[in-house]
Amino acid sequence: MNPVLGEFLGTAVLVVLGDGVVAGVLLTKSKAKDAGWVAVTAGWAVAVLAGVLTARAVGAEGYVNPVGPFVAALTGSLSVASAVQFAAAEVAGAFVGAVIVWLHYLPHWAATPDPGVKLAVFATGPAVRLPAANLLSEAIATFVLVLVGSAIGRVFVGHADAAAPLGAALVWGIGLSLGGTTGYAINPARDLGPRLAHALLPIPGKGPSDWGYAWVPVVGPLLGGGIGAMVAKAVFAPS
Repeated sequence: MNPVLGEFLGTAVLVVLGDGVVAGVLLTKSKAKDAGWVAVTAGWAVAVLAGVLTARAVGAEGYVNPVGPFVAALTGSLSVASAVQFAAAEVAGAFVGAVIVWLHYLPHWAATPDPGVKLAVFATGPAVRLPAANLLSEAIATFVLVLVGSAIGRVFVGHADAAAPLGAALVWGIGLSLGGTTGYAINPARDLGPRLAHALLPIPGKGPSDWGYAWVPVVGPLLGGGIGAMVAKAVFAPS
């Protein structure tokens, strides 16, 4: 039972399936090309479920998102040292997951002419680039993730098998309702690890990795998740 390894593997699975569906929808000559936003959000929901279950099978909580250990440390249920370890493992897992997606779609990178499309497989980006508004969007979406996720955890306390699919459904709903503005990172590792992979991998015809925007999907989720955790702690009945 190794919780650090669990967070690493779970986040890798999350990104393999999550970035994988984006690649399938966006890359030239993919059989799933132009399947659309519903396919992307559904794929990410399944990715979350698969990642959480993989992490838990190894003995982790199944955060697969640095917001989870950050919130746990903020509320006093996890040490800062453990939170840092988990977050680092999640970023590393996301990087490895992105590398696997690159390998899986290897012939499609050269066939895809648009460098922006290639970056979109790995990292999020805003539909309208206004950093303050983009930050707010990420914060609101993650606030909902943590608030409703906390509600699910309290209602289904002791029944993780039921809570995990509901959490995946929540992520699907967030993607459908709130994801259109920034691509709903709601997870610093999910964006940072793959963005680093994009920067380092020999992807033909790729452009820059847009590091000027990279702080938004890191700061926004941590800000919104922290507020969501404080509100949940204040208003929900003890579990």
